[in-house]
Amino acid sequence: MIERKARIFNIQKYNMYDGPGVRTLVFFKGCPLRCKWCSNPEGQLRQYQVLYKKDSCIHCGACVPVCPAGVHRISESKLLHGFVEGAECIGCRKCEEVCPSSALAVVGEQKSISELLDIIEEDRPFYETSGGGVTLGGGEVMMQPEAAVNLLMACKQHGIHTAMETCGYAKAEAYQQAAQYTDLFLYDIKHMDSDRHYELTGVRNELILSNLTWLLENKHNVKIRVPLLKGANDSEEELRLMIDFLKPYQDYKNFKGIDLLPYHKMGVGKYSQLRWEYPIEGDPALSDADLARIEACISKYDFPVSVIRH
Repeated sequence: MIERKARIFNIQKYNMYDGPGVRTLVFFKGCPLRCKWCSNPEGQLRQYQVLYKKDSCIHCGACVPVCPAGVHRISESKLLHGFVEGAECIGCRKCEEVCPSSALAVVGEQKSISELLDIIEEDRPFYETSGGGVTLGGGEVMMQPEAAVNLLMACKQHGIHTAMETCGYAKAEAYQQAAQYTDLFLYDIKHMDSDRHYELTGVRNELILSNLTWLLENKHNVKIRVPLLKGANDSEEELRLMIDFLKPYQDYKNFKGIDLLPYHKMGVGKYSQLRWEYPIEGDPALSDADLARIEACISKYDFPVSVIRH
């Protein structure tokens, strides 16, 4: 039998932010949303991509002859490295291997479920002493639902705590299947107004809220995560709409509270490496006073809330 594989773009060990205890975070490639503040833009597309550090490149041309897909070129007029429009990386990593200045990095890798499980198992002692485990993130995990379910199932069979970061935008059946093997969902609420949600992320939020309702009502553990941007979703009106939506589940044992994720700029540099424009103008970061106001606004409704600072 052919073993299912997942296309991932990173594995982060010793993570302390995304679920309880010490965790291994597996990043799945591909996402249906296009959040303007996305800090992992290299996780948005399913296909392989080349990150290019222009300032490190010495324009030697070593990448050109080794690339079977013809992605790279050296311009004859200026002898500068460039990319061939329409050529798609196939993930062979030959350019990365020959680049003498480490200016190139291929994003995306096929890993079998057993390969991923072997990597996850390496840190079992840390999971056992800290109450940690594995968290699947992205991108969006549910863009590859079969692979995700297979990995979650394998982890549970090996006694490893499982968590999933998700935007909530996938078929209900996918969540219903994954929920059987997921100990904790870290579930995003980005905006309660569907029109505004579309402006910020490229999709409407009805499906997201429907999947969230199903998880909560069917007693699956859920922690809400709110990416916060000044002027986008930090108003008291917006917070109250979210509280009103969550109020019926406030006393559910499987509702694990709310994490606030302040906007940060850690992913900005990747946009230029992908040859993309960064979608946000200005700085929507919140001050400590802003965060204290938002935290107090949620706390007064007796919801457990924490600010997660990366």
